[in-house]
Amino acid sequence: MPVPWFLLSLALGPSPMVLSLERLMGPQDTANCSLGLSCHLWDGDVLCLPGSIEPAPGPVLVPTRLQTELVLRCHQETDCNLCVRVAVHLAVRGHWEEPEDEEQFGRAADPELEEPKNASLQAQVVLSFQAYPTARCVLLEVQVPAALVQPGQSVGSVTFDCFEAALGAEVHIWSYTQPRYQKELNFIQQLPDCRGLEVQDSIQSCWALPWLNVSADGEDVHLVLDVSEEQHFGLSLYWNQVQGPTKPWWHRNLVWPLEPDSVRTSICPFKNDTRAHRNLWRAARLQLLPPRGWRLVAPCSLPAAEAALCWQAPGRGSCQPLVPPLPRENVTVNEALEFPLLEGHPNLCVQQVSSGEKLQLQECLWSDSLGPLKDDMLLVETRGPQDNRSVCALEPSGCTPLLSRASTRAARLGEQLLQDLQSGQCLQLWDNDLRALWACPMDKYIHQRWALVWLACLVFAAVLFLLLLLKKDHVKAAARGRAALLLYSADDAGFERLVGTLASALCQLPLRVAVDLWSRRELSAQGSLAWFHAQRLQILQEGGMVILLFSPGAVALCQEWLQDGTSAAPGAHRPHDAFAASLSCVLPDFLQGRAPGRYIGAYFEGLLHPDAVPALFRAVPVLALPSQLPDFLRTLQEPGAARPGWLSNRAERVSRALQPALDSCLLPPGAQETGLEMAPEAGDRT
Repeated sequence: MPVPWFLLSLALGPSPMVLSLERLMGPQDTANCSLGLSCHLWDGDVLCLPGSIEPAPGPVLVPTRLQTELVLRCHQETDCNLCVRVAVHLAVRGHWEEPEDEEQFGRAADPELEEPKNASLQAQVVLSFQAYPTARCVLLEVQVPAALVQPGQSVGSVTFDCFEAALGAEVHIWSYTQPRYQKELNFIQQLPDCRGLEVQDSIQSCWALPWLNVSADGEDVHLVLDVSEEQHFGLSLYWNQVQGPTKPWWHRNLVWPLEPDSVRTSICPFKNDTRAHRNLWRAARLQLLPPRGWRLVAPCSLPAAEAALCWQAPGRGSCQPLVPPLPRENVTVNEALEFPLLEGHPNLCVQQVSSGEKLQLQECLWSDSLGPLKDDMLLVETRGPQDNRSVCALEPSGCTPLLSRASTRAARLGEQLLQDLQSGQCLQLWDNDLRALWACPMDKYIHQRWALVWLACLVFAAVLFLLLLLKKDHVKAAARGRAALLLYSADDAGFERLVGTLASALCQLPLRVAVDLWSRRELSAQGSLAWFHAQRLQILQEGGMVILLFSPGAVALCQEWLQDGTSAAPGAHRPHDAFAASLSCVLPDFLQGRAPGRYIGAYFEGLLHPDAVPALFRAVPVLALPSQLPDFLRTLQEPGAARPGWLSNRAERVSRALQPALDSCLLPPGAQETGLEMAPEAGDRT
């Protein structure tokens, strides 16, 4: 007797057991109906057309429920595949239409043209299956005898045998009747893999399972695979995206050539790894979306992420939750959220927490746009009936009533703070019918000892002047350090690490290097184009150089500009990519002959062919790194700044620093290990 799928799922649980599944011999598909119905399966697959939902002119058959069952389809005794049997339950909807009145047409109705109310009912049932990478659509004709045609009555079911799918596949099933009288029914069937169902005797690809163990040691991941000599397996690494498409969006074969086949086993070794979660939180950041919006930016979804607002007073310990506590929000990664605030404030911060109430991320989003933390007092106004209200101040010890005898700063200045609140000197941050939040400035209550401040300033100035005299020669040498603006295209993470290594090495020359990699906060606040304009103007006014670092991505952007004469649409490139924003100023300098003496080009050997650099940019030196490092450093230095033998020594040091990062970029591209999938090679298939 076949085992229904829901009973099979309950029986398997965490400890699979051997169950007997019904076997269907031969490759033919069949259709069967419940008692009283007759049905027919059309030969071959049909095309599933969406169609439109039409009003029913009379009684029609509609699907009411889908029921699935797992069976085995066998070509030979030991050569079987998993197959999904689907039963569609049908019911009658609607009534026969009454004949039109004879006087409406001016003649008697023709009895032969009337629709007999005792006629049988026919319908076409469409079943659509999708299981990556295969899909099918089949058509079944069903006829219901007149005795069963009663409105609202269930008439039985039609069963289709069956849809073959790979082990571990996810099968999406849709069903509707034609014409389309209502929306389709849908169902998702998750098939077990070789671990979830012991069918090794029937399915050849499950005859032997390899033993697999994955462990992490710091930044290194160790994979141990025990496979018998008679078996061959393909090992693949995939990223299991929780949000978005159901199938993995990234997949790479690691060992042998892999062809489409059933999944042997799938293991996610880092699912409960605290180090993997910790690294994921380190890569996350909070981003302000003016005027009061924000979002959590992360490479993928974060487990049990919640956010809450808090108040961070300067030099007063941890960030305090707002009183009354605003409700925490469940956070979806990379989705815009908005706070229930009237105004922003630099002391308002976002606390990002995960399960276990552990603080993972905290950032004061308005500090960049509104300046550093202020010495303001946060007042909480509570409104009662008959215009009664009370005000307290949020302090580390709690919310202190202003008119109290507590020995706190808020209690001592309670009357003055109330006067400030009533005179409109406080900023309202949040308001509803019961409570309001106010930020009151405290600068005027800070008694500063101006004499000591002036004395300290004079002492500091004297010490600074003395240090300047003692370090005169060193200051002159440092003044000769030339400024340089490094522009590059962020092709990938490995290339960004290589650029960061180059910039750090150039800072030791000494050179004053500006690079967008170190200015992400300014880029977010100003925008890539404004940041580049400010840096370029300052660098060129100081007699510095602009370094164009060519890579495949940079060459593609330049060619796009040269061919179309315009840049890509705003937002088409990454928000921190200053190279794309800079082309609107860089290219005119080359086209109008202003580039020599201001620009220098470079590329990394092995990452870009020399001929790939567009001819327009060869108006300035374009040097290969690290082989032409001495010429590169000589061009960056001001004339007469370098001592004999200095350049060769510095070039060797820069080359040693660059080589490991360059070697890493030349290796085949890697990816973050988050999941492993195994399947046999084509040679292991029947």
